[in-house]
Amino acid sequence: MKLYIVSGLGADYTVLERLHFNTGIEVIFLNWLIPETNESFSRYVQRMADRVDASEPFYLLGYSFGGIIVQEINRLKHARKVVILGSIKSHHEKSKLIRAGELTRIPKMLPTGFFNERSMVAYSFFRKLFDPKNPKILQYFRVRDPYYLKWSIDKICDWKYDEDQEVIQIMADRDIVFPLKNSHPDYIIHNATHLFPATKSGEVSAILNRIFV
Repeated sequence: MKLYIVSGLGADYTVLERLHFNTGIEVIFLNWLIPETNESFSRYVQRMADRVDASEPFYLLGYSFGGIIVQEINRLKHARKVVILGSIKSHHEKSKLIRAGELTRIPKMLPTGFFNERSMVAYSFFRKLFDPKNPKILQYFRVRDPYYLKWSIDKICDWKYDEDQEVIQIMADRDIVFPLKNSHPDYIIHNATHLFPATKSGEVSAILNRIFV
């Protein structure tokens, strides 16, 4: 069985590389594509979905923004199971920060240069948002194209989606990005931040191996 995985905003596979899966699961990482200029969200999702082989059954796994993407891919190509890590199942679960971005349109107005990897403002933002106590936070975030980052944050703020009850949700109790209080996940990882797939990989792997069989 193929398992297609989409990582978090700006993150490549390294944030998920400690996860282990049952024998017989073929893991395929769908690396982030750089959005085309003014590309619509639906068009971008279609391009991501083009790399999924729907001629045979498959699973989908998404982390953070990747959780949003795999749910959208599932609309186009239905997976046998969809699991999201540190992500939300509908726009009703958005944090106050994300809702503020949606209402104020600030992500659209910020200059692309704000998201430049050399910007200390951007570094401080990502570190504070994802895991304030992790000094090596940027080792996981290697997709640093400024336009991609700006585009992605804007799309997260604008995302509208009605909950699919078949989607399996795993969240951390100390997540700042997507606070637990806004959701009713199937599994909760305790004493963990948004980076729980890396910091609590053994516990997460055990759950995933009960799901993906």
